[in-house]
Amino acid sequence: MTGYIGTSISRVDGRAKVTGEAKYAADFNTGGLVYGAVVTSTIAKGRIKGLDTSAAKSVDGVLDVLTHENRPHLANADQAWKDDVAPEKGSPFRPLYDDKVRFNHQPVALVLAEEWEVALFAATLIRVEYEEQLHVSDLHAERAKAFTMEKPEKPRGDAAKAYAASEVRHEAEYFISTEHHNPMELFAATAVWEGGGKLTVYDKTQGVQNVQRYLCSVFNKQSDDLRVLNPFMGGGFGAGLRPQYECVLAVLGALALQRSVRLVLTRAHMYGLGHRPATIERLALGATKDGTLNAITHEAIAETSQFEDFSRNDTGWGGLLYKSPNTKFVHKLVRLDASTPSDMRAPGAATGVYGLESAMDELAVALKLDPVELRLRCYSDRDQNEDLPYTSKQLRECYAQGAAAFGWSKRNPEPRAMRDGKELVGWGMASGVWEALQMPAAALIVLTANGHAEISCAASDIGTGTYTILAQVAADSLGLPIENITVKLGDSTLPQAPVEGGSWMAASASHAVIATADEIRTELLASAKAMNNSPLADATPEDVLLAEGKIMSKHDQSRAVSITDVMRHSGTDRIVKENKHEFAEDSSHARNTHSAIFAEVKIDEELGVIRVTRVVSAVAAGRILNLKTAHSQVMGGVVWGIGMALHEETVFDHKFGRIMNANIAEYHVPVNADVHDIKVIFVNEPDAKINKLGIKGVGEIGIVGVAAAIANAVYHATGIRVRDLPITLDKVLR
Repeated sequence: MTGYIGTSISRVDGRAKVTGEAKYAADFNTGGLVYGAVVTSTIAKGRIKGLDTSAAKSVDGVLDVLTHENRPHLANADQAWKDDVAPEKGSPFRPLYDDKVRFNHQPVALVLAEEWEVALFAATLIRVEYEEQLHVSDLHAERAKAFTMEKPEKPRGDAAKAYAASEVRHEAEYFISTEHHNPMELFAATAVWEGGGKLTVYDKTQGVQNVQRYLCSVFNKQSDDLRVLNPFMGGGFGAGLRPQYECVLAVLGALALQRSVRLVLTRAHMYGLGHRPATIERLALGATKDGTLNAITHEAIAETSQFEDFSRNDTGWGGLLYKSPNTKFVHKLVRLDASTPSDMRAPGAATGVYGLESAMDELAVALKLDPVELRLRCYSDRDQNEDLPYTSKQLRECYAQGAAAFGWSKRNPEPRAMRDGKELVGWGMASGVWEALQMPAAALIVLTANGHAEISCAASDIGTGTYTILAQVAADSLGLPIENITVKLGDSTLPQAPVEGGSWMAASASHAVIATADEIRTELLASAKAMNNSPLADATPEDVLLAEGKIMSKHDQSRAVSITDVMRHSGTDRIVKENKHEFAEDSSHARNTHSAIFAEVKIDEELGVIRVTRVVSAVAAGRILNLKTAHSQVMGGVVWGIGMALHEETVFDHKFGRIMNANIAEYHVPVNADVHDIKVIFVNEPDAKINKLGIKGVGEIGIVGVAAAIANAVYHATGIRVRDLPITLDKVLR
C-alpha cells in the first residue's frame, strides 16, 4: 500500500490559485458594496485638535466620513480589545477610538463612498489639525531607558566571572533594523451586511476564529451574529496573527451605513501595522583555547510601543545549541512612539540567532578554528536551559550533509583568499533552531457512501500548503484516493483551530484529522462486523486499518470489506464525526527543529556589490509530510534571509518619527536577480516521542541562521566584519 504522507504532492488548491478561482478577502462581491479609504496621521505623537471633513463629504458619491467623533460604539475596556495572541501587558490599539495620536501612519478617518477611486480622492481632501507632542523613535537614542522583561531562561553559574577568566573572549553588539511585512496580498476586509445587525466578514487573517472573537468583543455582538471567513491568504508569516485595523474599520462602516463595506489598505498604510522590532543583540562568549565554551552572555534590547509590551525569545537559543556551564540571558524593551511590533517569520530566533551565530563565527576566527568544528566541539545533546533531552536532534547530521553538499572542505579559512575574477568570494555558515510546537485543534469529517470525504477545520492556509497536507493525511487515514478528499478551511463556524503561526499548524491539524478518522474507522468496523460472514467479525479497532477503499485486517489484508459495501449494508449514506485532539502534557523532553546553513557570496571589490550565489540549507524537522511544499517553505525562508541580510530596512526620519520608505519601491526585498542557487536537504529524523506522526513543522526554521551565514560569508570575503543589518555596499567599502 502506497501512502501519500512523505511524498511530493502538488498543491490541491493550485489550480484554483492559478486560474483565479481562489478568492481572497477583497475578492468577495455583494450588491450595493461601499468602498472605504483610510486617512492616516502625519505626526508621531499628540492629539487631534480638529478634523475638517466638509470638502470630502461634498464629493459626489461620498456617503460618510467616520472619525473618533461620530463613529459607532466601540468597547471601552482593554480586555475587550485583547485577541488570542495579544501581549499580556498593555492596552491594544483601538482605531478611531479617541483623539490621541500614538504613532505616525495611525488611522484617523475613514471615507465611505460608492466607488473606490472616489473614496481615495475624498480622503486627500480631509484636513487634520494636530497638537503635536515630543516623540521618540530611535532605539539607539533611547536604549538607556530600557527596562528588563521577565523571561523563562534561567541563568547558570556566574557568566561574568567565567568570561573574565576565559582564555579567549569575544564581546560585540549586533543590530537588526526594523523590518516591515510586505506580503503580496494587501490587508483587506469585506464586511457583508446581512440585515438585523448580522455580518459576514471576509478578512485577511491567519486566524478566523481569533478575529471573530475579537470583533464580537469589540462590537458587543453574539457569536451567531458575526462570521469571519478567509479561505485563502496571499502571504502571512506573522502579519495576520493579530487582527489588523482594516477589519474593525470595515465593520464600523457597515454598522454606520447598514450596508456592505470593503476596505483595502494601501501599501503605505501597511507600514502602520506590526513589524519586526529593531533589536540590539549583545553577545559575550568566553572559551578555552581548545574551543570549549565556558561563558555565554546574551542580552537583547528591542523596541516596543508605548502602549503594549511586545517581546519574543531572542536570547535563549544558545542554551539549546551549545554547552556552557555559565550563562546569562537578559531581554530588555525600549518604548517608542510606534505601532506595536508583531511576529515576523521566526520571531526572536531570526534576530537572536543572527547575533549568536555571528558571535560564534567571530569566536572561531579568534580561536583559529573552522566554524563547523567549533560548533561540534560545543555541541549540546540536551536543552541546557531546562536540562532536558531532545525528542530528536540531528543537527550533527545537518552539519555533515550540508557541508558535503556545499563543498565546505575546500574553503580557504583566510579572509580575502578566495576569488572569482574581480570578485571576492566568501563562504560562511551558521546553525538554525526553532521550536516544534503543537496546539489543540479539531476536525470534522463527512464520509459518504460513494467513497468521498470532506474535511473541515477553521485553520487558515497562509500559502504554506495546509489544504494539501490535510488532504494527504486524510487520504492515508481513510484509505481513499487523494482526489476523493475535499478540504474546507478558513471559516469561523468550522471546528476549532489555533491561529496559523509558529510552525504548529501541520502537527496540530493533522492529528485532529487522524483522531477523527479513527472514530470513523471504529464505526465502520462495528457495521462491518454485523455483516453476514464478515471476515472482520472478531476484529477490534486496533486490528484494522482503512486502505485502498476498504476496511481490512492489519495482519491479513485478504480479510477486508469495501467501505462502500459496509455503508450500503448498514443503510448509511454518510458518516459524520468531529473530534478535538489535544496533545498530552509532557515536560520530559525538549522539542525543536534544527538546521545548518552554508552560504557563498561574491563581492565586487571595486563597487562593493554583494551577490549571494549559493546557499545550502540542511534541515532536521522530524517527518516531512510533503517534500514539495516543505522544500518551498525552506527555500522561501532562505530568500527572506537574503533580504534580512542584505536588503530589508525600514528607514525613519527621527525628526518626524515617520517612515521614509513606506512603499515597495524603496523598501528593498530580494527579487529574481538577487536569488541564485538554493539547495534544500531534509535530514532523516525519525521522532517517535513528539507526536504520533513525528511532525515538527518547517515554516519558521527556513529563515533562522540565514542572515548570520551570509554575514559570516561577507566577513570571509572581505575581512570586514559588519555587525548591523542590512549589509549594504557602503559598509564593505572601507
